[in-house]
Amino acid sequence: MKSLKLISSAIAMLICFAAMAQEKTITGIVTDESNAALPGVTILNQTSKANATTDFEGRYSIKATKGDMLTFSYIGFKTQRQKVEKYNTINIKLISDIQTLNEVVTVGFGRSSSEYEDQSYAHNDRKKARMKTAETLQGRAAGVQVQPHMGYLAMPAPTIAVRGITSVSPKNEPMYIVDGVAIKADQMVKINPNDIDNVSVLKDGAATSVYGSKASNGVVVIATKNELYKNLSEKELDQKLSQINPVHPVEPTQEDYDTFVENAFESPKTAPLSTFSIDVDNASYTNIRRFLNNGQEVPKDAVRVEEMINFFKYNYPQPKNEHPFSINTEVSDSPWNSKNKILKIGLQGKNIPTDNLPASNLVFLIDVSGSMGDMNKLPLLKQSMKILVNELRPKDKVAIVVYAGAAGMVLPPTSGDEKKTIINALDQLQSGGSTAGGAGIELAYKIAAENFIKNGNNRVILATDGDFNVGTSSNSDMEKLIEEKRKTGVFLTCLGYGMGNYKDSKMEVLADKGNGNYAYIDNIQEANRFLGKEFKGSMFTIAKDVKIQIEFNPKQVQAYRLIGYENRKLRPEDFKNDAIDAGELGSNHTVTALYEIIPAGVKSDYLNVQPDDLKYTKTEAGSNNYNTELATIKFRYKKPDGDKSIEMVQVIDNKTISMEKASDDMKFSAAVAWFGLKLRDSKLIADKSSEEIVKLAKQGNSNDGEGYKAEFIRLVEGAKQYN
Repeated sequence: MKSLKLISSAIAMLICFAAMAQEKTITGIVTDESNAALPGVTILNQTSKANATTDFEGRYSIKATKGDMLTFSYIGFKTQRQKVEKYNTINIKLISDIQTLNEVVTVGFGRSSSEYEDQSYAHNDRKKARMKTAETLQGRAAGVQVQPHMGYLAMPAPTIAVRGITSVSPKNEPMYIVDGVAIKADQMVKINPNDIDNVSVLKDGAATSVYGSKASNGVVVIATKNELYKNLSEKELDQKLSQINPVHPVEPTQEDYDTFVENAFESPKTAPLSTFSIDVDNASYTNIRRFLNNGQEVPKDAVRVEEMINFFKYNYPQPKNEHPFSINTEVSDSPWNSKNKILKIGLQGKNIPTDNLPASNLVFLIDVSGSMGDMNKLPLLKQSMKILVNELRPKDKVAIVVYAGAAGMVLPPTSGDEKKTIINALDQLQSGGSTAGGAGIELAYKIAAENFIKNGNNRVILATDGDFNVGTSSNSDMEKLIEEKRKTGVFLTCLGYGMGNYKDSKMEVLADKGNGNYAYIDNIQEANRFLGKEFKGSMFTIAKDVKIQIEFNPKQVQAYRLIGYENRKLRPEDFKNDAIDAGELGSNHTVTALYEIIPAGVKSDYLNVQPDDLKYTKTEAGSNNYNTELATIKFRYKKPDGDKSIEMVQVIDNKTISMEKASDDMKFSAAVAWFGLKLRDSKLIADKSSEEIVKLAKQGNSNDGEGYKAEFIRLVEGAKQYN
């Protein structure tokens, strides 16, 4: 009998072990119809009842066995079921549930009073308090979308829209009813969320049948626990709300951008050489996108046209010789000045397989000062860094340095295969204190130098809002510090976060002087692009100090101007001076530059001196041996660990094609430049039509698997206020 029990127990254990052996971890990403990540989606294993929730970037992880049924649910979207098969990765795209938006949804609020007990808000707390009432609607009332305004302009309240009507805009906000009284948006955000009993959302006929045509954008009906605001006049209501949550004026923006003057036309007779450093940064574009997506006017000096152009990838061929990049040129008519021409210069960096890339020695230098507390700063920063960590290989290593009132190392150099250790260190970071940026940079470079990998990728990755206010703080001091540190052979990547007090000028200085690059991370999708999909180009340099010098043929060119690159221009003598710093090119990176050309003999409104119609001294074709040449272009670059430049030379033929017959790359890059010049209110473009910019961009929209070009077109279409 005893032996029979033992056998039964053994069989039971075997069955248990077999079941456990079949269990596996299912991971994936949940997105909406526009491929935007959805945080907070609930995943339920209907068999085991295990559940999980997607993180800030839409990722999830859940235990399951083959045959289990997973359900994915999220307010305002249709619940989706997916059976677990042989694959361990299940990516889900949820579809908006428009039907639910026609119904009344009542939601009870159950928050502790302690969460809202402190009404004496400091500046940052005031901004959070203004959002709390609106945030309780987001995710708790189906079909409500909240667009925060984070303080660049004095906007009193976040913008709210009932999803399924139109995009979020102040023009289509719903009505707000509290205890039967119609209120305004700026009054709604003053309500203490702890006083709210329930919220109802009405849409379409359910809204207009009760509240009339004013409710065409939906109605948000709020009932308080004790009907605190019932039967109050508008004035009495406003007075009562002001006593509960007094309104403080929103401080003006403290964002900082370097001013610069747009490049003018120059004559090849007086300025025969145009010299500049390449620029692979694209921070300006994502920063502009942030302004436009929030319905804000873009500061003129935030627009660097070359960074807008170089955000996008173009279809240039891979190099076929010993050089690390290919050179590609094209000449077409100008879309904004009909008498002029556009010269496009494109570089394509060699695509090196990931396995062949050198080992990385990375130091994350993270700003954890008090100014980094907002959701789009340190919380977004930590999620961004996790994306980069996922790209690391066992031969790579990472250290983490933080700075606030002082600088310190929170993670010593750690192997790339210890991802959990690195991520745990990131999760522990919290904001507070002042910003000793200089001390942080010193420590980060010290650690990078101590762990230097010969012929490797040695790099400090600085992540901050750029608001250095303790220690070495001025741009000139920072410039000197970084110029000194780059001599160690350690490269620099700058990641910018946040808004309101964002210091673009400091970030750009650091990147330019530190043999580095610079990106502005406005959302998790941008982090995934720059630190994930384009990890190789962002982090692995294949050529440094890349300079371009072009000599225009005065027989063909009356005047020329470089579009953008104002802060990257060099003197002619700097071209062959190896001591002069220039830009870096990463694996598989593309670089694009545009020149606008006024052909010889053309009268132009942009020139002070016009060509004369002389009877006896007209230029004759074939008068010299260079009649078919538009220009000669030269490039100089160094190998990542080299000190001597290598030169390349190429002649550009004087062959112009119409914009209609130009390549898609020419059309799209010209459209982006055109929009940038319009945002800067350039005096050197005749046509500023958004419709024509969109038309040209659509003609050039190809090779857009990630949808970035389509997104640009939507941005232009939505920026009608700049007409």
